[in-house]
Formats: sequence, C-alpha cells, structure tokens
Amino acid sequence: MKKEVRAEIISIGDELLYGQIQDTNSHWISQELTAIGVRVVRRTTVGDNREAILNAFAAAEVNADIILMTGGLGPTQDDLTKPLLASYFECDLELVPEALESVKGFFEKRGRELTETNKLQAHLPTKCRYVPNEVGTAPGMWFEERGCVWMSMPGVPHEMKKLMQDFVLPKLREMFDLPVIFHQLIRTVGIGESWLSDLIKDWETALPEHVKLAYLPSLGEVKLRLTGFADDMESASSAVAGQLELLKPQIEKYIYAYGNVPLHEAVGILLKEKGQTVATAESCSGGYIAHLLTSIPGSSAYFNGGVIPYQNTLKESLLGVSATTLLTEGAVSERTVIEMAHGVREELNADYGLASSGIAGPSGGTAEKPVGTVWIACSYKGGVKTKLLKLTQDRSVNIHLTAISAMSLLRTCILGETE
Repeated sequence: MKKEVRAEIISIGDELLYGQIQDTNSHWISQELTAIGVRVVRRTTVGDNREAILNAFAAAEVNADIILMTGGLGPTQDDLTKPLLASYFECDLELVPEALESVKGFFEKRGRELTETNKLQAHLPTKCRYVPNEVGTAPGMWFEERGCVWMSMPGVPHEMKKLMQDFVLPKLREMFDLPVIFHQLIRTVGIGESWLSDLIKDWETALPEHVKLAYLPSLGEVKLRLTGFADDMESASSAVAGQLELLKPQIEKYIYAYGNVPLHEAVGILLKEKGQTVATAESCSGGYIAHLLTSIPGSSAYFNGGVIPYQNTLKESLLGVSATTLLTEGAVSERTVIEMAHGVREELNADYGLASSGIAGPSGGTAEKPVGTVWIACSYKGGVKTKLLKLTQDRSVNIHLTAISAMSLLRTCILGETE
C-alpha cells in the first residue's frame, strides 16, 4: 500500500485562544486533506507569542510531512508568523516586486491609499515560494524545508479556502503519491460507549491494519467511524464494507442510520416508508421533540402535530389525563405519561403518540423524584411502551436527552422491537 502522508494544521492567533473567534479553518482543512488521502495527525492552536509559535513549528516537523498554517500574516507588529518563519528557516525578509504589485492592485481597485505598513505585506522570507492571494493582501508562502512541506495562509476563511483550492491541494496531489482514505459512519442509539465497546471487542481486536475504528460519543448516542486506507477507492471502500458486514449482526438493533442522517430524520424516514404518523405531547421537553421532527423538509407527511401541556389542567382538558392519576401519582409518573401518549394519539389521529413528563431542573426535584427524573411513553394501536430516565442536573442536557430517548423509543415501536 502507498505510504501514509501525514499533516499537521497550526492555527495562530490570540483571538482563537480567547474564544473570540471559532476555528472553522482547521475543520475545513481537515476535511479537504482527508478527501485527497492526507491523514491529519494533529491540530494545534497557538497565540501570538514568539516562543509558542516556534515550539509549534519544531513539534510539527517531527510528526508531519505537511504543515499548514493559518493566521498571523497581517502587517502589524502583533502578526508574527512571517518573521518567525524567516527566523526558523534562517533567511531574510525581502521585497517581492510581484507581491507588491498585487497589494497595490488590491487597494487601487477599492479606491484606497497604499500605506507604508501595507507595503510590508510584500516582504517575504527568501526561502519561500510566493503564492498570490487573489482575494486579499497577505500572500501565501510555500516552503520545502527540513524534509517537510510548509504552507502559510491568511486566517480569513475565504482567503484561506481560495489558496487551498487553487494551489495547495493540487500541489499536494502533484508532489505526493497519496493513498485513499475512505470513511463510513455508523450511527447507534440505545447503548452507551463502554457497553458498545464490550459488545464488539473481539471484532475490533481482529480488524486488519488498513481498517481503523473510532468511537464518537455524543449526547444520547454513539457514532462509530470505520476508516479504510488503500491505494484506490474501490479497495478502501471494499475493505470497510467487509468489516461492516461482520459487525452488523452484533449491533444491528442499535444501528439507526449510516452517514450524516440524524436520529430524528431516520425516524421520519421509517414513518414515511410505512405510511404512518406520530403526534407528540411534551411537558418537560417543551416542544423540542416536535421541533426536531419538523426540522426535516417533508415532515408533514408523518408528523400530525403536537401539544405542550405544561400545566396539569391542560393535561386533563386536552389529553384526557385523569385527575385521579395526577393527584395520586403526580405529573411525573408512568401512569400520567401513558395517558398523555394515549390521549395525543387519539386526539390528533396518529398511529403513534409520543409523550414526555419530567423534572428538567435545575429546581423542582424532590427526594423521591430528583431533578433529571423523566418518564417517556409511546402509544400505538394495541399497546404502549414506557421508559424511566434518570438524567442530569443540567436543564438543556435533560431536554436534549429526553428528545433522543423518546425518538429511540418511537423507533423501537415502529420496528416492533423490544428494547
């Protein structure tokens, strides 16, 4: 198989460390490098600090064949990338006439005066290749030094992307005999990461060297990413497909989709395929389940509507929940949520009624029913399924987990499965 080509991305700027600007550049660059077969082994963020930047350069060249940098290329004194690259590669900064003409043209087109400070943009390290920036004033700088390829780009996203698409990506394809990297995302729900790991540990141990597995847990679900490395796309995708076929029988009941299909969309697809509908009755989740379901275009084909009966009187008048149930068992109880699910299914003429009632927090809990206690239910013709959730002290987390759990419960009912 072709040799692995490794890359590191270095993002430079105090504003990134302060949280004033989100580093979307690294995410985008990683995707583009993966698409051409370059493996990103590390992403580093450093502030506008001389020692930190030089240390990042030194660490990167040990780990990577390709080092891509963004930020720190302005003409002011706090922009250190260019002078530090010159220092690191032991060369001078010199005026590049072609770069100066480009900067002049940029300002002339906008009717602005070119200042002495702006002219500094055209002074570049003598060991770099000047790469024109057609949409900004800071040029790109390409180095082939110390056994690595280095490319410095502006931090402004549209400027960086233009340089990547027009120059960097084609140049890397030309320079390196790149392998193919193929990803397959497997989305699971209803099982935690550690339990999932225990379930598939023998399969994972037996994975061939050219197929890697990663666990990507998030609130309420776990994604598995299978990555195949090969000389061509057919071989890479075939290797991953073969391992997936071995994996599926072990965890099939937890797999709800592949790729970039979220749970609420996967549930909608199931309902649409079966010609069935759902209605929601949400207390503690406050309409969030309905929001997720209706965020998908065409959801009117399977979502009949929803009710948010926060007050007990509305649970009674809108959904037919028994006053006795509310008095003796409380709003947060299995009996109440069952009656809510039955009521909304009948009132809104749906195949499934999905209900939630709980204590989202941060206040309102008791010793018997602490914050994070949530009941969910799914009613369908001939039966009902319920589940007690014991969640967190965080209101927003509890609302999100309630929605995920409710849709997972709905999915099991649609498929006729037992959780």
